[in-house]
This record gives sequence, structure tokens and C-alpha cells, in this order.
Amino acid sequence: MRPDLARIRRRLRTACAEAGVAADDRGRLVLAVTLLAEPALTAGETVDVATAASDRRLAVTVRLDHAVSQGSRDALPLLPERGDGHTLTWHLAGGGPPAPADPDDDRATREEMLALVARADTLAHEQRNLKHELAETNSGVLAMYVELEQRDEQLRRAHSAIFRELEDALRPRPPVVPGLELAVHYSPTDQDSPTGGDLYDWFVLPDGQVHVTLVDAVGHGVTSTRHALTVTHAIRTLALEGHPFRDLIAHASHTLAAIEPGLMATVLLARLDPATGRARFANGGHPEPVVVTPSEPARLLPAPVPGRGVGFPDPGSRELVDVVLAEGDTVLLYTDGLVESRKDVDEGQSRLLALADRLRTRPTADLPRELVTRMHDVVLHSDDTVVLALRRTPPH
Repeated sequence: MRPDLARIRRRLRTACAEAGVAADDRGRLVLAVTLLAEPALTAGETVDVATAASDRRLAVTVRLDHAVSQGSRDALPLLPERGDGHTLTWHLAGGGPPAPADPDDDRATREEMLALVARADTLAHEQRNLKHELAETNSGVLAMYVELEQRDEQLRRAHSAIFRELEDALRPRPPVVPGLELAVHYSPTDQDSPTGGDLYDWFVLPDGQVHVTLVDAVGHGVTSTRHALTVTHAIRTLALEGHPFRDLIAHASHTLAAIEPGLMATVLLARLDPATGRARFANGGHPEPVVVTPSEPARLLPAPVPGRGVGFPDPGSRELVDVVLAEGDTVLLYTDGLVESRKDVDEGQSRLLALADRLRTRPTADLPRELVTRMHDVVLHSDDTVVLALRRTPPH
């Protein structure tokens, strides 16, 4: 993100926090200003942002070098007041308790997007109820019903913009690591919503090793997304603090017990050294990874004493699985939606191993999507699915 755009976003969030603006309204404001400011800054133009708070309201004014058309203003997630195209003004209701703004852009974006999704879900539920009531009335409300359909279409467009931002915030892109190729594909149960309890995280530790966390939180919708996000953040924090790899799942579970007493999630952790090929895995109730080599049959990594996930009794991985990957070897990590589409996990894992053998030469970037597409040719049980592929390559 451009430094000047980051400063604008921080300024807006600070003003909203001091004025007590709700997270969903703050999110729509930040997204609207970002959509206006980013192309202007890229073109070398000046973007001036002014804020003023008074009488439980916050006023935000953005001045641009170029005029913004009415059509572009109408497409923003938060509509500005009418005015000339160079100056756009918003007035937001405040009055909530003032709080310090989160300086981390990713965390602040996640909080705003989750609040927006929760609000959109509520609006969609109200819309469905109202449509049902209107449909049962006489033909005199036909005009109202047509207007409602137009509002419903506007809501779907707003959903789409919010979901694209939310997906970017929740699903990090693969890190660039010499000697390792990483790829991911996510397939949601509901194609109109990216939220769910299947999340992942991957990052490079100070010693050069790559850490991967794959989580499948129990539940559905925004709550399961929040639970999964809480687990990935807890494990990232513990890993960066230097806690032993073996203890991460148990430590995260005990840490979160008081914060989220109802949280339950299976967890799979991987720790890979690109230089040596050594890979360790800790399993908390999750499907076993698959190893694919250039010449040998694909195999499930053993789990002789399966551990339990976060929120379960006796959480943690009782044993670690340790393997050494040669150049060209690939590890597949996935959530149970990949192998449960036909309601038979054993049959699903057998199909996955056979398919992984047939696709062993596919480029890493294409492999996760191809696996999901072919494994979901027949879907009797629909569930969120995440597939991660990690392939060791010669260092560049």
C-alpha cells in the first residue's frame, strides 16, 4: 500500500475512533475514500482529507484535483452528500465510546469487514422477510415490490465489493520464499459469501523457516470466521514469540479458553526449512497431509497418535511427524470439505491420493484449484474447502 494512502486510512480511522463511529460505518467510509484516493494518488494528483467532530457527529471532506462523476459517487459503498465533483463530504453518526484506533491496517480492515458482513447479513435477512410479506399482499404493492428488487440489487453489489475486500484481508497471499513454491485455493459453501470457518496463515520466521497454519473452526458464518481468525492470530503470535512448535496448539487453546469459551477448531501446523527440506507437522484433529513425489505413489503422512484441536479436551499434537522433502516433492494440506463431498472420508482420501498421482506434474499454482474442481465433481455434502500446495524447488 502507498505510504500516503496508508496515512489517509490511519487518519480516517483515528477520527472515527475518537468520535465513536461504529466499525461498519467506519469500514464503508475507509473503503469509499480508498476507492477515490488510490487512483488519484497513482496518477500523481493531490488528495486532501479534512475531518471535524461536533455534537456526536463526524464530518469528513475529501478534495480531489479531478471531478468525480455522479455515477462514480453512486457506486461508492458510502454515499457522499451532494456537491461539486471535486469536493465530497460525508457526515457519520458518532456517540459511541471513544477508543484508540488500531495502527495495524490488516487488523483494522478485518474488524471493519467482519462488521460490514454482519450488517449485510442482517440487512439481507430483513430484505427477505419484507419481500415475503410484500409477496403475500395484493397487487397494489407491485410498485413497492419493484423498488425493493432494485434495492436488493444494490445490496448485492455492495455485498460483492465488501466480500472482495474481506477475502483479501482474511486470506493472505503466499510469501515469496527461495526454494519453495506455495499456492492456495479456497472454495466456499456459499459462492456469494467468502466467510466461513476454514482459514489459513503462512509466514516466514526470523530463522528462514516457513510456518503454515490451517484451521477449520466449528460453526458457520461470521462467528466461525471470527473464531478461525482468532486461532490463526494466536498461533502466529506464539510462533513469533518463539514458543516450541510442539506446544503451539495446546498453548493457543489454553490462551483462548478465557477469551472465547465456545471456540472449537481443528488445526494443522507445518514448519518447513527450504534449505534442508525438513518438514514437521503438528496435528490437532485435522485430516492428514498428502506427500507427492516425482516417482513414488502419493501417500498420507502418518498420524499414529492424533492430537486434538483448540477448544477440545486435552488439546495439542501428542506427536510430531517429521519428513525430509527432496526437490520436486509436494505437500498438500487441506480441510475436510475436500474429501467429504461424497459423504465418505475414506473413499474421498483414496480418490485424493489417486488424483494427486495423476496431477503430480501440474504447476504448483494450478494444483489446488484443479484438485478441488475434480474432487467436487459430485457433491452430496457441501462444505468450505481450502487446499494449500507447498513444493520444494531448487533455490534461485
